[in-house]
Amino acid sequence: MSSVPHRFLGFAFACADLLIEVGEDDQINFAVGAAAILSGSTEGALVGRSWRTFVDERDQPLIEALFDGLEGGSRQGPLLARLKSLETSNRQAFYISACRLSHNRRAISCALARSQAPTEPADGGLLDRVAFEAVTKGLIENARGGGPQLEMAFVEMAGLASVSRSLPSETAKLLQTRLEGALRAQSYKGGAATELGSDRFALVRAAGESPEALAARLSRLLALVAETGDVKFAARAMAMDGDIAPAKLLRAIRFALDAFLRDGMDGGPQLSLSDAVNESIRKTLERANAFGSIVAERRFKLVYQPVVLLKTRGLHHHEVLVRFGDDASPFPTIRMAEELDLIESLDLAIAEQAVSELRATPKLRLAVNVSGRTITSSSFIAAMEAMLGRKDALGGRLILEVTESAAIDDLALADRHIQSLRSLGCMVCLDDFGAGAASLAYLQRLRLDVVKIDGRYIRELQHGGRESNFIAQLVRMCGELKVKTLAEMVENVQAEEAVRRAGVDFAQGWFYGAAADKPEQPLSRKDVTAARRRVGVVESWG
Repeated sequence: MSSVPHRFLGFAFACADLLIEVGEDDQINFAVGAAAILSGSTEGALVGRSWRTFVDERDQPLIEALFDGLEGGSRQGPLLARLKSLETSNRQAFYISACRLSHNRRAISCALARSQAPTEPADGGLLDRVAFEAVTKGLIENARGGGPQLEMAFVEMAGLASVSRSLPSETAKLLQTRLEGALRAQSYKGGAATELGSDRFALVRAAGESPEALAARLSRLLALVAETGDVKFAARAMAMDGDIAPAKLLRAIRFALDAFLRDGMDGGPQLSLSDAVNESIRKTLERANAFGSIVAERRFKLVYQPVVLLKTRGLHHHEVLVRFGDDASPFPTIRMAEELDLIESLDLAIAEQAVSELRATPKLRLAVNVSGRTITSSSFIAAMEAMLGRKDALGGRLILEVTESAAIDDLALADRHIQSLRSLGCMVCLDDFGAGAASLAYLQRLRLDVVKIDGRYIRELQHGGRESNFIAQLVRMCGELKVKTLAEMVENVQAEEAVRRAGVDFAQGWFYGAAADKPEQPLSRKDVTAARRRVGVVESWG
């Protein structure tokens, strides 16, 4: 019969490859097991060294928070981390579980097990929002196959950002490092935590512990590195259960995160992910109905921003922009309409109003936006054909700007529709070129008349550098394709001079006029010439 110590050792090795004990001085007191395979050192060589000497720097804040968070008799883990290796090309991932027993001189007993799984997150910090949503979705789907019972914890640290700003820079940096390590240490396997903003965070963890205990532990961990007495810690949990369809799962996760980010602890929390699904569906229907009423009743207004032909400095056309209610940015409403697949009705309503104005004002030219989702709709093309009638009915005075806010999945279909619109006498422009990763593919696959260059490049163009080279190359490429170029966000004389030198054909921006309730003429050539001379630009007009 084996002795009790040997029996315990057998139990430990049944779930671990290496056992170590860490003292209060962070030194390793004891090591037994596959030390060489995991750390590149023998058991004896590990004793007397700090545990940090064989843990990757990116994961040291995680392990520190794990150790500092242990209370008498408690066990935490397993957490996924990375070991340093003598061979840097062969770094091992490992799981660590730890326990601190009060009658064991407060030493920390650790069990390490090798893992072939990829470490997450790659940089050792918190996941970004998109990655967190994907990881959470994967964990929920895995749990359906018999995985552990998990929950999503929402954590609010009211006043943390304010406290951090008041600290010396080094202390603030230390606090941020500890915050990330502490949140990771409380999350499932150390890789499922994110910052939502406004002192609000979310993590996925094993179910069982109360949210109050989580908040108290995080408060204690942060207080070890900085004075956080003015920060109010609170947490709540949401069960991740229910047989939720994959198509609805990600939407439910996003809804729960958005609700917490918006309302904090004051919002009525969903008790489970199933509740979040039901609530998200209810809210979605409300928003869809409200948006449908706005479009049907034309409860939006159009404003007009001038676009000039740079060669002559004369007005070429106006871009039609939509505004809802309080004149705030329309982007959230438009993005919502795209996500709910309702944007086509808005695009068609704006086009109808623009065509009506064009028929009433023979010399007017207008550009209207068309979503990337709408341009692949056969019903939209049919409606435009019915609206415009015969070819050149409007004399080429309607320009359609295809936006990249929603990706175009079928470029071949989109190009066929674009050619149908061009055959009706419309010009077609690709909006915000450079803002999305697919811009170059769009230019390659779609036959267009105009490319509008994203404003972030124009803002930097006047300062030279890489943006200047990018714009020059784009203008040259578009010229070879017989496609005109348009620069947006031209806000001053210097920006205008820069786009003129680059060979851009059209320009729009505050320099020529802000969006107005009625189509207005841009600044006169006389005014612009005077402005150019004031800043030392005297080159004559081409």
